Amino acid sequence: MTEPFKKSIDGLYCIERWEKEFPGLIAGFTSKNEGSGIFNKLNTAFHVHDDPSAVRQNRIRIGEKTGIPVRQWVGCEQTHSTHIEQVTKEDSGRGALDYDSALSSTDGLYTNDLGILLTLCYADCVPLYFCDRSSKRIGTAHAGWKGSVGGIGSAMIKKWEKQGSRLEDIEVVIGPSICGNCYKVGKMVTDEAEKWYSRYETRSFLPVSDEPDTFYFSLQNFNKDIFLKSGVLEENIYMTHLCTSCSPDFFSYRRDGGHTGRMMSYIGWKE
Repeated sequence: MTEPFKKSIDGLYCIERWEKEFPGLIAGFTSKNEGSGIFNKLNTAFHVHDDPSAVRQNRIRIGEKTGIPVRQWVGCEQTHSTHIEQVTKEDSGRGALDYDSALSSTDGLYTNDLGILLTLCYADCVPLYFCDRSSKRIGTAHAGWKGSVGGIGSAMIKKWEKQGSRLEDIEVVIGPSICGNCYKVGKMVTDEAEKWYSRYETRSFLPVSDEPDTFYFSLQNFNKDIFLKSGVLEENIYMTHLCTSCSPDFFSYRRDGGHTGRMMSYIGWKE
């Protein structure tokens, strides 16, 4: 499978296939490089006790790189939920340069409008990207283990179907996140994941041989399984090989012991 993300000279990871196929679409993921603040890196999150002015400057820098300024961004207070909001240009600026104005308790965004950049923050959780190549509807979702087993990817697909999207027109990208070799979870997590599988299906988690009730869990593979079960065509699912824990390009909550910055997923149509 071809890697959907390509690192550009400005340090961003763009979804190369989409940006080539759909002129005007901006979609990708930030690295941690070239920023400022307490982490001395490109932290994009206000809620990790960084200097707010440094976070704002980091975001302005990203806006300059993507070509969509921060006044056209929308951001969320993410709570590992499965709550999804449809936003419009009227929401532009919410959560862009402060945390107080962000959409509350929201982990997924989608829009039918041009000139708005959907943004979410990550440090090991899975960024999910959505595009309806017919209607040009776009979305993104934050899928940690809670959002993943809760089916946030499936919830986005169902919302789009209700609004007229056809499954054969929906493409999804599963972005940089902690890989299955780096991510250990307990039985409570895998018990929730089990609910998505029938008896004979291959699971996206494997037992750790020397640690009882502990499993290696691939959130990337699990979200692919969710999309397939939701009716998305396999040829329309693109999954990264990039691991936020393995790669020094990214912040990682697990690797960094919880004290770390956040990367950002972004997707939007230029006007």
